[in-house]
Amino acid sequence: MENEQFDITSQLKRDLDPQEMLRVIFDYAAKIANERILDNVLMLMADMGREMIVSDRCTVWLLDSNKNELWSKVAHGLDEIRIPSTAGLVGYAVTNDKAVFIHDAYSNEEYKSYLINGALRTDQQTGYRTKALLVIPFRNSQGEIMGAYQAINKLTASEQFSDKDMEYLTLASSYAGKSLESALLTNEIEETQKEIIFRMGEIGESRSKETGNHVKRVAEYSYLLALGLGMSKEEAELLKMASPMHDIGKVAIPDSVLNKPGKLTDEEFKLMQNHTRIGYNLLKNSNRHILKTAAVVAYEHHEKWNGRGYPRGIKGEDIHIYGRITGIADVFDALGSERVYKKAWELDRILTLFKEERGEHFDPKVVDAFFQQLPAILRVRDQYSDAALEDRAEV
Repeated sequence: MENEQFDITSQLKRDLDPQEMLRVIFDYAAKIANERILDNVLMLMADMGREMIVSDRCTVWLLDSNKNELWSKVAHGLDEIRIPSTAGLVGYAVTNDKAVFIHDAYSNEEYKSYLINGALRTDQQTGYRTKALLVIPFRNSQGEIMGAYQAINKLTASEQFSDKDMEYLTLASSYAGKSLESALLTNEIEETQKEIIFRMGEIGESRSKETGNHVKRVAEYSYLLALGLGMSKEEAELLKMASPMHDIGKVAIPDSVLNKPGKLTDEEFKLMQNHTRIGYNLLKNSNRHILKTAAVVAYEHHEKWNGRGYPRGIKGEDIHIYGRITGIADVFDALGSERVYKKAWELDRILTLFKEERGEHFDPKVVDAFFQQLPAILRVRDQYSDAALEDRAEV
């Protein structure tokens, strides 16, 4: 643990001059304004505070009033932390609505009890050496405390935070409250959208007597395949949110066709194929990015690499990558699941088919990504199996 200890002499820096301070503020303000993912906003906030006052670590804590906890997904050098809302120096600052700065955590008497249960205990666990501390609460637009900035260890020769640092971090805290409030609202809206989209996907599948776990598995498989193809986490998440809507058009297909136990006639199959167009038409006019993506998935997940799919018979890279990914995810789950018209296939049989259909039904690159991600895909299949769903329902 000794190599983790704080060594001020090896990291000495100087305070920012006014021009440098403005550059930091403007740079981070631009980044934060364009960021919609809460975790990333928290990271940017912490980085901004750390650079502004030249500290070793900076953490942005948020207050979870429902659980009476303070939490952070961003703590430089650490993973997510959750603590009681009254714990440690940050808990004191939030509970008492008071900014606090301490020159030496190991000699301070005024806040000794909070330090013993907070920073000093963490030091024992990690081998880090806390010296200077600065904690400033911040508020939402209603004036309610929603969290706090916590900076640890000044990296200049003085090793102590100053009144000027307090002023700068107070400025960052004021900005953090407004930006985080917006990010939290956006996050809540997106979570609500995800829930609605998933439930709509379930409705489509329930018409053909599929379980809710089918759409969940297809979503998770699509996410893994997107990552395997080198997509960003953000784009993979977008596809994961949209893919549950792939069969939403089934809501308009008659039960007599949808749940027919035997082979469909040519006329019935043409009727079944219409679910792709119906789903696309339901979603295509939305201005929401998620629903526009879902429209593409609904329209193209039954197209084939060789041009023999439906509804348009497009081929190769004319098929959107989202359709190609969701298509193989859907086929894998459909073949491995028991349906009214067939028994579930064994895994080896499915894998053999995928190898045979590489470059025919499926995009070769997506097939390769599938085999690369197969261990993770199988873990998802087990985690969200229909049997697991039934077991949980009985508990």
